[in-house]
Amino acid sequence: MARIGWLIRPDNLELMDRLTRLAWAVIGWNVVTILLGSVVRATHSGAGCGRSWPTCEGQLLPALEGATAIEFTHRVASGVALVLVGVLAWAVFRTKPPAHPARRSASWAAAAVVGEALIGAAIVVYEWVGSDDSVARVMAVPLHLVNTLLLLAALTLTTWFLMGGRRLRWQGPSRRWVAVGAVALVLIFATGAITALADTLFPTSGGVSAGAEHFLTRLRIFHPILAVFAVAATTLATRNVVRAAWPLVKWLVVLTLCQLGLGLLNIALGTPLWLQILHLALADVIWIAYIWVAAQTLASDATSSATVETGAKQVKPLHK
Repeated sequence: MARIGWLIRPDNLELMDRLTRLAWAVIGWNVVTILLGSVVRATHSGAGCGRSWPTCEGQLLPALEGATAIEFTHRVASGVALVLVGVLAWAVFRTKPPAHPARRSASWAAAAVVGEALIGAAIVVYEWVGSDDSVARVMAVPLHLVNTLLLLAALTLTTWFLMGGRRLRWQGPSRRWVAVGAVALVLIFATGAITALADTLFPTSGGVSAGAEHFLTRLRIFHPILAVFAVAATTLATRNVVRAAWPLVKWLVVLTLCQLGLGLLNIALGTPLWLQILHLALADVIWIAYIWVAAQTLASDATSSATVETGAKQVKPLHK
């Protein structure tokens, strides 16, 4: 009872609103940081601070020009993201009771943002930047992206719970579609990251790639094929989603179709930087929207299961 009274006090409702706004702000800042990372890659600015980390060329504030300015800006944004996620996790643990599900997702977010920093440090120290086309860099790029997706998913779920979302249960008729959709999106994003790296290292000119014999150029074909299949799968999956998530699912399908169009336009125009950023930004929005749909779906399934179980317990004594 004490916890219930604590939760419904007016000052705590105001605190919850501030906490929710903070959670959305942290998501937005992390998306901006991700986009800045794509600018670093596309402009070959990853070596702008040399091999030093977390300092830049051994300095806290280097001369801001050229590649150094771009790389340093991304590092500052990443540092702010690390602090913001930490503040959010601290605020959740400070204001929410031990059993609140936002605590677990906030913990995952804190772990993921630390992972972002460590992977970024490894990329700098081992010089998997600039024009490096080693297998190690090709493996680090999708690993970095998968960790980024985990971070965005954890932040989205934290926001979901802070806004009153029900606890999730991994059961019910929609769990397979949720799992398949998540795996498909991760594969698409991972191949997209590799394709973006190939476009940076071996840009096409007149339909001919500068590194036609390199294995990265041959991997380009997988991303658009997977993307087309994802659009078809998303459209079919809408028939299997519960009604609670249907309004957002329709927008998710529209966003996915727009993303496919942006991808085709990106290829047709020779992958200009502004279009790469727009393409990546929409991909992040799609992932956040998908996690929200998944949360609504699993929460609805959990509620339905609980209702059925409660009904069964109430009916059972009548048979005695």
